[in-house]
Amino acid sequence: MRPSHIETILDREFTSCNAGQHTPVMLWGPPGVGKSQIIAGIARLHGVPLIDLRLSQMEPTDLRGIPFRNNDNVEWSIPSMLPDARRHGPAGILFLDEINAAPPTVSAAAYQLILDRRLGEYSIPDGWAIFAAGNRQGDRGVTYAMPAPLANRFTHYEVEANLDDWVSWALKAGIDARILGFLRFRPDMLFNYDAAHNPVAFPSPRSWEYAHRGLQKFGDRPDLLSDALQACVGQACGVELKAFIDNLENLPDIDGILDGRVFDVPKGIDLQYGVAAALVRRAKESAGDVKKLSNILKYARNYPQREMGVMLVTDLHRAVGQPLFKVPEFVEWANSVAELMLYDFKPAA
Repeated sequence: MRPSHIETILDREFTSCNAGQHTPVMLWGPPGVGKSQIIAGIARLHGVPLIDLRLSQMEPTDLRGIPFRNNDNVEWSIPSMLPDARRHGPAGILFLDEINAAPPTVSAAAYQLILDRRLGEYSIPDGWAIFAAGNRQGDRGVTYAMPAPLANRFTHYEVEANLDDWVSWALKAGIDARILGFLRFRPDMLFNYDAAHNPVAFPSPRSWEYAHRGLQKFGDRPDLLSDALQACVGQACGVELKAFIDNLENLPDIDGILDGRVFDVPKGIDLQYGVAAALVRRAKESAGDVKKLSNILKYARNYPQREMGVMLVTDLHRAVGQPLFKVPEFVEWANSVAELMLYDFKPAA
């Protein structure tokens, strides 16, 4: 399932807590696909605390608490890391990361916490949602087979990398436009992990963020940049990314396109993707300048493959939002590609 759909599901699950309709959610997916980031994003969206418990690093008593004697009875201290309405707030997210990497004794201690929202005398506040995440067994991570009683306490969703969703995030996060252009050119490189070969560095949504950092740190050191990119996304992908970036020196004048002075589209497909990414980034930086948006829409009509122009305008909308629809040239552009947006329709019998 694509990340944007997962975000909607988790948002509904969080808001359902107060109505008593929340069900714990388990996210499955390969390393680096963004499971933890999605959950953290829900906490930021609602402005609530996120308590991240790594069960793989815990002992059963870390959850249950430490026993102590009270007269003739034995009582259990409540771990301070568990959600407390007074200390943490009435609403939040309890995130059980790497849950299927926890030893069976620890996961068994979590059964009651997950299903009944309590452990002994302790109860999770009503406004707190329970989300968990883990790698699949075939991903070569340190995992245990999830026991059926624990699995039955969750609803399960598998997170898949999706380029459009990642581009939407990347535009908001300020990821280097050259990386966006490269991934539009090579969408298969957003996530490329072969567990059978057990790679150390490989392309993933997480490692592309590292590649962005590498460009900022080593962009002025061409002698080191190639090695830095390979360290982030793997040897083959890093070499290809560096070659793509070097070829961007042949891009047309981006300022000329924005000012309406340059109309020619480069012949190379890689450069066409590079131009599109650069224009989207500049449009976002110009805070929706109507003149520049108009010229980008005019330029989009010049692409030999109209699908490329559609991709450019789609990413442009992700970057600037609703103001794009108010640009007079948008209607003209939309009419020029109207047949590309239609689908075959068969009326019901």
